[in-house]
Amino acid sequence: MTPQQPWRAGRGLRRGPALARVLAVLLLAGALAYSAWLTETFLPAGLSPRTSYVSELAASDQPYGSLYRTADLLAGLLVLAAALGALRWLPRAGRWSAVGWAALALFGAATAADSRLPLSCTPTADAGCVAREGAGAVPWTHSAHVVSSGLAVTVALVAMVLLTVAARRGEGTPYARSARCALARLGPGVVVLELAATCWTLTSIAAFEAGRGTWWLGIGQRLQVLGIAVWLVVLAGSVLTTTVPKGPS
Repeated sequence: MTPQQPWRAGRGLRRGPALARVLAVLLLAGALAYSAWLTETFLPAGLSPRTSYVSELAASDQPYGSLYRTADLLAGLLVLAAALGALRWLPRAGRWSAVGWAALALFGAATAADSRLPLSCTPTADAGCVAREGAGAVPWTHSAHVVSSGLAVTVALVAMVLLTVAARRGEGTPYARSARCALARLGPGVVVLELAATCWTLTSIAAFEAGRGTWWLGIGQRLQVLGIAVWLVVLAGSVLTTTVPKGPS
């Protein structure tokens, strides 16, 4: 019986560790870029972290909008590259892992697209913006942002759940079977916190759109975005500790 190859045929087993490091670096860089909103602590953006959407920092009428849009574009492209690389180079796995990486690739693509579809104004801080939204007087990119942003978060949650389950099941990948696998150990806790932050965010958005205040929408959404970034770091650590057997010279 021919032994199963941990890495795609024709590429050489010895390339495994180097490829794992590349994928891990891409994920870590993506997580860092996705956390660019943390710079609002010292940049005078003029928006309240307690009540504003994170994406309002990147609105086209904001002073640092270009910075945050660029960071989102880089984050999306880096995560997309890492996910596509994992689908191409990591060993063939079961459905949980394969669909999880595919969902992560879609998250990267949606995040990159989201950066090109910015809000035109800041609805949580500008009553005129809310009025223009209600009258349909905002650019199509403003309306499309809601769709791309919602898609990005949805597929991120799918990827988080599926890849964490795959790691717990030890499904088909060396890092999933490793005793050092951070994703198997820490992933469930991060996913639970992410789901809680998402519920908080959705409830706050519903309250805001119903005219009942923001319910600290900004805090909930920032925890949601931070949870995704933390999970990407955990995933990178798991890929980095991939155990790849040495192949023949």
